Amino acid sequence: MNKKEMEIFAQKIRVATIECIASRGFGHVGGSLSISDLLAVLYGEVMNVSPEKKDDPNRDKLVCSKGHAGPAIYATLALKGFFPYEKLFTLNQPGTTLPSHCDKNKTEGVDMTTGSLGQGTSLAVGLALADKLSNRNAKTYLIVGDGEQDEGQVWEAASFTAAKNITNLIWIIDWNKKQLDGYNKDILDPQNLEEKFKSFGFDAITVNGHNVEEIYNALTNLKKNKPRAIILDTVKGHGLKEVEETFSNHSMTVGKEVWDKWIKILKDELTSMGGAM
Repeated sequence: MNKKEMEIFAQKIRVATIECIASRGFGHVGGSLSISDLLAVLYGEVMNVSPEKKDDPNRDKLVCSKGHAGPAIYATLALKGFFPYEKLFTLNQPGTTLPSHCDKNKTEGVDMTTGSLGQGTSLAVGLALADKLSNRNAKTYLIVGDGEQDEGQVWEAASFTAAKNITNLIWIIDWNKKQLDGYNKDILDPQNLEEKFKSFGFDAITVNGHNVEEIYNALTNLKKNKPRAIILDTVKGHGLKEVEETFSNHSMTVGKEVWDKWIKILKDELTSMGGAM
């Protein structure tokens, strides 16, 4: 893995994500930015997926169960050539193919419709199990929010994953410590997520969710005989200090001058890294 290339790709995803949300003037900033590094590694190094392979039954799949992080998914797909970059500026507009939450019937490159929290976990289980039963050489990568752990459906799906030993399904938990209306610990403390998943029968590991090398190693060093859960220790709003330090950063509405300022900050950082949009 080329670490610098992945860091630059992650920064491009942050730029594209904020440009996407800024076009609408409001949106899910915090939880989109917290998975940028993960998406860079998945789409830049790990997943067997491309616009040319969209109909290949052996391609890998991504299910973003925390469907409100759609802008980050859209940014990544646009950068990978699934659709023109300019389409990002139609987010949540009338007639758009980029709705607020991920919709596979609308957006090229989206593998599963999600947004009602918890449900994406069961859908990912179904996709992975179908591939396993069909002897396909494909993996399904599932992104779950940490606040989403409040849903009982998450743990039913986890139990089923382990009981049926669905090893081609990789659970990835975005542990950014916040949910829509506050800190997880104050609403429904998830406690030790790594130990929780291990108790269900997973090979579980916690890594720095903003270190592309650690993410890559966790995604590629998989045990063959167990499903894996990767807990990403992240910061909600990562990459923009002002967003990180805002308590209510799940969905944000700010003026054009603020969006422009944030985009400039991210683009300047990209330039300093040796990258360009």
